[in-house]
Amino acid sequence: MNIGIICYPTYGGSGVVATELGISLAKKGHQVHFISYAVPFRLQGFVPNVYFHEVPVSIYPLFKYPSYDLALSAKMMEVAEQHNLDIFHVHYAIPHAACAYLTHQMMGNKSPKVITTLHGTDITLVGQDKSFFPITKFSIEQSDGVTVVSNYLKTETEKVFGIQRDIRVIPNFVDTEEFTGHTKGCRKKYFAPGGEKVIMHISNFRPVKRIPDVIRIFEKIHEKIPSKLVLVGEGPELTPGLELARSLGIQQDVISMGKQDFLPDLLPCSDLYLLPSETESFGLSALEAMASGVPVIASRVGGLPEVVTDGRNGYLCEIGNVNCMANLAVGLLSDPDKNAQFRKQCREDAVNKFNKDRGVALYEDYYKEILGQGN
Repeated sequence: MNIGIICYPTYGGSGVVATELGISLAKKGHQVHFISYAVPFRLQGFVPNVYFHEVPVSIYPLFKYPSYDLALSAKMMEVAEQHNLDIFHVHYAIPHAACAYLTHQMMGNKSPKVITTLHGTDITLVGQDKSFFPITKFSIEQSDGVTVVSNYLKTETEKVFGIQRDIRVIPNFVDTEEFTGHTKGCRKKYFAPGGEKVIMHISNFRPVKRIPDVIRIFEKIHEKIPSKLVLVGEGPELTPGLELARSLGIQQDVISMGKQDFLPDLLPCSDLYLLPSETESFGLSALEAMASGVPVIASRVGGLPEVVTDGRNGYLCEIGNVNCMANLAVGLLSDPDKNAQFRKQCREDAVNKFNKDRGVALYEDYYKEILGQGN
């Protein structure tokens, strides 16, 4: 198949999944064309059958804001005609699904089929904004196929937008051959020279990630167990989080790494992964931690219970229950046998339930279904 993938190129779950999917499809012999305003950050190096098409955005004095959505639609049409695309797979509803619809109207019967994958905040946050609600609902309903990354997100989409059409659940996946849990690339002594436990959090540091909870959970762990907190990523809540750590007197044991591209080497350095979010439609970073053999302590919210099995590969607590998360963390870190068991079960669950080959095959079969090719 000739497949056009439209995604945001920045750090975030939708871009990660879209890029990993495209690379995997290309390795299986399909031609994959990424269309965006920049090269996706996970698309590094030459990959046969993978092409990138940059969307040029004109700066014209009459426009207060550059019209990316119109430029994207024009580029999608250009690529579809030049490369005889069979499918547009758009990740994140706004504006990608709307652009796909506009492209379809311009191309008529020659237009590729459109599959929209909803990833979370395009439904739970952006799509519910009054400015975007009607076009989000319309774009979903006009797509030839719609997928979501969790059962939670399917229910939320149907409830919020009143969608009655078929929505397919295809969970996010992880490359378990890349995220192996092997510590050969990890330099744990860099973070914990005294043999301290390493607690890790990776995110875009938005308010929804509840960074103050991350700091306060660590403070309580730190009181009972020698430990270090490693923060990976950047965003508006990072600086306030570091200021909170200073006010609590634990700043010397909080390490901020900024954005990093070598997560498969970083994650095995950690003994525990924290994700106390306000909401998560799936929790891809939790899955990457599990694939690395790292137990997860997270909020019992959204799609996280579909990834983290409470009492098996981690623990779940109610949103904002810092004491619950800290106490469970201390208990797990203080019990070497249970910790080893959880680490083993983390890896098993990632490999058996969320491995990349299974996820890519589900998308590939769905493509064929939408194209009327059967199985």
